[in-house]
Amino acid sequence: MNTIFNTEAFIKEKIIHRQESFFKNDLEKFKNDLEKEIKNKSVLVIGGAGTIGSSFIKALLAYSPGKLVVIDINENGLTELVRDCRSSSTIKLPEYFKFYPLNFGSGIFKKIFETEAPFNIVANFAAHKHVRSEKDVFSIEAMIENNVLHAKSLLDVLVQQPPQHFFCVSTDKAANPVNIMGASKKLMEEVVLAYSNDFTITTARFANVAFSNGSLLAGFLERVMKQQPLSCPSDVKRFFVSPQEAGELCLLACVLGKSGDIFFPRLSEDEMVNFSDIAVGFIKELGFEPEICITENEAREKVYLIKEKKYPVYFFASETSGEKLYEEFYTADEELDLDKFSCLGVIKNAERKDKATLNNIIRQVEALFSLKAGKQDVIALLHKLLPGFKHIETGMNLDQKM
Repeated sequence: MNTIFNTEAFIKEKIIHRQESFFKNDLEKFKNDLEKEIKNKSVLVIGGAGTIGSSFIKALLAYSPGKLVVIDINENGLTELVRDCRSSSTIKLPEYFKFYPLNFGSGIFKKIFETEAPFNIVANFAAHKHVRSEKDVFSIEAMIENNVLHAKSLLDVLVQQPPQHFFCVSTDKAANPVNIMGASKKLMEEVVLAYSNDFTITTARFANVAFSNGSLLAGFLERVMKQQPLSCPSDVKRFFVSPQEAGELCLLACVLGKSGDIFFPRLSEDEMVNFSDIAVGFIKELGFEPEICITENEAREKVYLIKEKKYPVYFFASETSGEKLYEEFYTADEELDLDKFSCLGVIKNAERKDKATLNNIIRQVEALFSLKAGKQDVIALLHKLLPGFKHIETGMNLDQKM
């Protein structure tokens, strides 16, 4: 087995098939605008310890902000972020920076905001991002609380001292959602857009971020370290960006967007990659030949083959609830701007609900969670609130897979 796996090189050569950032031209074209809006400015990043949040911070630091405050519930992730920045020869933290390990939905966050505000830029990356989070009503409630209710609470705090730029990350799964995670992020979009007359608000729908924390590909690294078999769907294709590109996409959207804009990467269909192809390439990169197994049990039983340079892998047809076999970033009735940026598309004039309508939606969600509601009750409410929501239910969830 290779002693060092170069994740960055593998992403470039085997997944995204490009050596330079997808957004290089846009970064160069708008360099002066980015510097003007970021240099010496005060920045608050929520959810900054995750893959996208930390990549946003690294992209941001290239333009020399004057103050950086980072919030994340993941204490270990924040520690690693500081170590990563301190250990890099190309990343320079501003003289004033503070990293706080806490939930941005807490009262402590409001105290910090009152102390540290005002901010020129606020970016929120705190989210439940996994489709697997819809396995039961309690996981669903936690996801909607984080993605929707806490997002609104944050906006109510920001209205008191509005930033020049506010960004909140979305997902491709918000376009014609078929799972509760996607529906929750679609609701989040409606929440933030309802405040888009109060200050400049933008968001972005995402491709998969290769080897992001908690992702299937990051799981490949964990399985290999523990000498466990790999497992992935055989029929699911996805668009991918690198962690660096993810941070750059969010920075461009955050700083350069008009209020209400929804950004997305302009990737072509032929750039989609099958998870099973990535798995085979990953195994070969480590110096093994894939041993294709028919069942999970067979894959577990064949780990002894690792000593013979064969790696057991189990491919399966996707059968879990809320799984979309394809990706889309926008719907047929959304207005697109494909001219301003080289590699970014922008959804313009997205429908904006007034705050009275939004508050009614929030009350309905909170009222449901105050009862002993079940998963189907939540799905029924989401169908009512989001006419484009078409939930795929199979009775299987990802926690039932290897």
